[in-house]
Amino acid sequence: MPFYERGSARIYYEEAGSGFPLLIIPGGGLNSSLHSLRTNSPFNPLEKFKGDFRCIAADLRNAQSGQSTGPLEVDHPWDTYTNDQLGLMDHLGIRKFGLIGFCIGGPMILNLLRMGRGRVVAAAMMQPSGFRPELPDLSYQNNMKGWGPQLCQRRPDITMTMVHDFLTNMYTKRADFVYTVSRDFVRSIQTPILIAPDDVPAHPYKVAMEVAGLAPHAEVTMYPWKDSPEHIDQVAEHARRFLKAQVPVTV
Repeated sequence: MPFYERGSARIYYEEAGSGFPLLIIPGGGLNSSLHSLRTNSPFNPLEKFKGDFRCIAADLRNAQSGQSTGPLEVDHPWDTYTNDQLGLMDHLGIRKFGLIGFCIGGPMILNLLRMGRGRVVAAAMMQPSGFRPELPDLSYQNNMKGWGPQLCQRRPDITMTMVHDFLTNMYTKRADFVYTVSRDFVRSIQTPILIAPDDVPAHPYKVAMEVAGLAPHAEVTMYPWKDSPEHIDQVAEHARRFLKAQVPVTV
C-alpha cells in the first residue's frame, strides 16, 4: 500500500486514472479519509474523474478511519495538514495540479492556495466548511467528541489536553470566516475557484457565498444540489468541466 513519509508523519494515499494531476481532499472534518470519501461523500471524484485526471487522494493524518499517522502539531495545525498535502505532491514529482475538496477541504484548499505559491491551477470547493457565529464552538465541540477521544485511545502519546490545545488553535483562536485565510487574501486569489455551497451547521451557505463574492475568478454551482441524485450528478459534471477547462495546454 502506498505511503510517503514526511518527518515523523506517514501518509497513506491512493491514485486512479491518468492525465493532469488532481488532488482530492475528502470530507469528514479531521476524520477526512479515503473511507469517508467512499462512504459519506455526495460523489467520489476518485472514481468519477479518473477518465480525465490522475486522481490522488490521501487520508488526513490521524483520521479515525484512515491509515495516515503523525505527531499532533499543536501550534500550527492547518499548516501541518497543508504541508502534508504539498509534500505528497512533491513525493509524486508533481509541481502543478488541480484541487477538489469537500467540507474541511474548503478551508484546506484556501490554505493550499496561500502556501502553494502558484502550484494550483484551479480548485473546486464542495460543501465547504466555515465559521458560523451563531454556533461559535461547533467545530471545536464536534472534534472534542468525535475525533479527540478515539485518537487518544489509539495513541497513548496524545492526551485530551493536547487535543484541546490543537483544536483551540485550529478553530477557536481562528473563529472567523474560513479559519485558514483572511478576506483580503481571498480578494487577491487569481486562481479560478468553483464553489458548491451547502447550508448545514458546519457548512454555512453565507460563508461559501462570501468567498464566491470576494474571489475575483469564482464560479458557483446550483443550490441546493444535494437534494437529489440528478442534481448531484449535475454538480459533479460541472466540477469536472470546470477543472478540465483549466488544465494547462502543453506545447
